[in-house]
Amino acid sequence: MRVIVVGGGILGTAHALEVLRRGHHVVQLEREAEARGATVRNFGLIWVSGRARGELSTALRARELWEMLAADIPGVGFRPVGSLTLLRTPGEVAVAEEVAARGDASERGFRLMQPDRVRALNPALRGKYLAGLHCSRDGVVESRQALPAIREYLTATGRYEFLPGREARSLEGAGIRDDSGTRYDGDLTLICAGAAHGGLVREIAGELPVRRVRLQMMQTAPLGEELTTAIADGDSFRYYPGFAGMALDALRHNESQDVIARDHHMQLLCVQRLNGGLTIGDTHEYAEPFGFDVSEAPYSYLVDAVEQFLGRPLPPIERRWAGVYSQCLDQDQLLCRTSPEKNVWVITGPGGRGMTMAPAFAEQTADLIGL
Repeated sequence: MRVIVVGGGILGTAHALEVLRRGHHVVQLEREAEARGATVRNFGLIWVSGRARGELSTALRARELWEMLAADIPGVGFRPVGSLTLLRTPGEVAVAEEVAARGDASERGFRLMQPDRVRALNPALRGKYLAGLHCSRDGVVESRQALPAIREYLTATGRYEFLPGREARSLEGAGIRDDSGTRYDGDLTLICAGAAHGGLVREIAGELPVRRVRLQMMQTAPLGEELTTAIADGDSFRYYPGFAGMALDALRHNESQDVIARDHHMQLLCVQRLNGGLTIGDTHEYAEPFGFDVSEAPYSYLVDAVEQFLGRPLPPIERRWAGVYSQCLDQDQLLCRTSPEKNVWVITGPGGRGMTMAPAFAEQTADLIGL
């Protein structure tokens, strides 16, 4: 088959990869010179630890696929580093104790560690915390270099063509016409347009159960020492469904979140890049229209939080950015898949799961369609 993939982000690119693996040909359209949305503005976390029970198997499969992908494409920068969620209050420790005692703790790779064990695992964490929840299943990829590496691999097959600077404007059968009037014929079209919910997506699929979420993040200069795991703080318990339970209910009732963290719907996530710098975030903004600027208070809060855990000043901040991703609002679905026309699928709304689960989502889509 000849398959048209609209969208050059990780979701579209993972689908292109899966389609080729099943023996077909792919033409991938991207409206920018290269993907510039949530795919390259995230942590690159392959995040298993906080996934809800119903999505855990998909997350674990995705992590397996990332590891397999890295064997073929080392340029994606996959590292099975795991994560440490550092706990500052008794309520956060209680949540960690509860999830570490559950039946699925071994699947997630959970272990609750005292500070001496945390420092043995990640010696850079010389600061203040009561304990750490280790998740050995978490991993990291290099979000800014993964897509070019995958495209190079796909191009070498001779069955793939990446066409940047082409915006899909209209659907014609199972083909697409772009903004220059060029038509691309295919047997199947997969539209993975990210946070672009209007335009062609709205025209052919109507109003979907999705919303957009805006975040703020930053990147430091090289730290000068190795951060052997990804790190998070206890506020992440408030945003990931895998931590839901009586202890989290008690935490929310008894322990107030810092006012800046609360007002900006914040958690701390921190990942070291291959160049030694740290990617740090993030905030969540849900009400549109989003601001066009970034707020300084969350950045100051995040710097202070990381410095407390490291027990040392951070290197200079080299860049700051905002990003927007698409989140499915259907509680029974991990993302939104709909087929508004024969041989046409719109696939969007992975939310914060996109980088983690894209390879598994693509595998599921291919199975669903029968490729």
